[in-house]
Amino acid sequence: MAGFTGELPPEKFNLAKYCLARSSHDHPDKVALTIADGISYQKMTYSTIEDIVLRIASAFRLLGFEPGSRILIRMGNSFDYAAVFFAANAAGLVPIPASSMLSLNEISFVLEDSQAAAVVHDGLLPLPDLPSQCRLISPRDIEVFKTGQRGLYGQTAASSPAYMVYTSGTSGKPKGVLHAQRAVWGRRPMYQGWYGISSDDTMLHTGAFNWTYTLGTGLFDPWANGASSIVYTGPRDRSIWLKLIADLDPTILAAVPALYRQMLNDGGVSPESMGTLRHGLTAGEAIFPGLQKDWLETTGIPLYEALGMSEISTYISSSPTVPTIPGSPGKPQKDRCVSILPVSGLDTPLKPGETGLIAVHRSDPGMMLGYWNREEDNQVVFRGDWFVGGDLGHFDDNGYLWYEGRNDDVMTSFGYRISPLEVEIAIMRHPAVQQAGVTEVELNPGIKLVSAFVVLREHETLSASDLIDFASSSLARYKVPKQVFFVEALPQTGNGKIIRKNLALLLNQSKDHANDD
Repeated sequence: MAGFTGELPPEKFNLAKYCLARSSHDHPDKVALTIADGISYQKMTYSTIEDIVLRIASAFRLLGFEPGSRILIRMGNSFDYAAVFFAANAAGLVPIPASSMLSLNEISFVLEDSQAAAVVHDGLLPLPDLPSQCRLISPRDIEVFKTGQRGLYGQTAASSPAYMVYTSGTSGKPKGVLHAQRAVWGRRPMYQGWYGISSDDTMLHTGAFNWTYTLGTGLFDPWANGASSIVYTGPRDRSIWLKLIADLDPTILAAVPALYRQMLNDGGVSPESMGTLRHGLTAGEAIFPGLQKDWLETTGIPLYEALGMSEISTYISSSPTVPTIPGSPGKPQKDRCVSILPVSGLDTPLKPGETGLIAVHRSDPGMMLGYWNREEDNQVVFRGDWFVGGDLGHFDDNGYLWYEGRNDDVMTSFGYRISPLEVEIAIMRHPAVQQAGVTEVELNPGIKLVSAFVVLREHETLSASDLIDFASSSLARYKVPKQVFFVEALPQTGNGKIIRKNLALLLNQSKDHANDD
């Protein structure tokens, strides 16, 4: 395979400039962003946003930070969060968009691990004692920065560091994923390969600014295409999304699968309630069985799924031109080079139907520069010309990818390898099941059983033995859970992904369970 086949970015390239400069020049008075706080709508034009970003960027330069210095953003969900991110990048610095839900210990780890030169604080979230080299930038400082002299975009190279995100830490300590300026150029295959976006679109993203899914899908890509964005910063009111759709006329909705399911369960969703929406986007976790079908039948608009990872963002997707197939996230986006490699470590791509590790060619401009200060980890995930992140899957004869979970989550029963995701999907087909997580539980030293942890829908009842019988109808005997535990909630990351290694901690909380003898 030749690698990435699309156009490459120019040698001199800046992420913030790519997202804002052309749209600000061509559409200075066009609304680039609507911020909804649950009470009012604040609309900001391209020229206004670019002006704020470049004034803050100028102030960052005057503070004397070295190019490439890391700037941690410790802020709640507000426009200033996004402004600081783009300004730091425009100044040639490396913003770290941290989740507001991180604990003090987690923030302390990120500060130390990243060797951050500064933390931008909103004055509200708890803050640990700062390392000696770390400067505190307050809300008052940011307001002053906005009134300062306007600067220029940094003359960064396409390969210069642009931003760094920390993995959710589902395996070991979180790692800093360092991206280059070219990462935003590497998102170009998504424009038509997932979004079907144009300058006439308005994107409503249901996430917060401090999630890279929101920064990328909600800001990077709409702004680079001269489109408009809507981001909600108010309380997490479950009914707010239909109101925003009715009031603001978005054409594309981006959310996680759980929110779409929640909207269906709450009722009030209909073709009429979708207003001007053409379709919805879903990413962040695997889509629930039947959700695409249920959503289409209820609303009349399709959902397009994407599969990605922190190291490259989405690279597999369905779209208006790639029909959805239930159970598959879609095909590799145009110009991407994606293969399935043997788990054993060989570099010869497998044939359709053969399961192995999903690999993306390292020539892709969206590929990370590497893990920050983790050379051993970099040596593991880069296998020759390929990035191999640990996700399992296979391609079918039509080029659709079938995701089979994480290699490090794979269980073994009677000598067979079992994907927990496959078992979870089978269980979640039961109408009484809201969520399921599957892992191995050690019953006695050396004896591990495939076990399911299940959250039932409200007002539903179900016995563990009945659920085991249900799973047996669609799974091979060795894949069927030997134990089922009913629990109130599953351990999840801030992005809603199940932390399978923590499922066994729920054993003492389970309300009922049964063994499959």
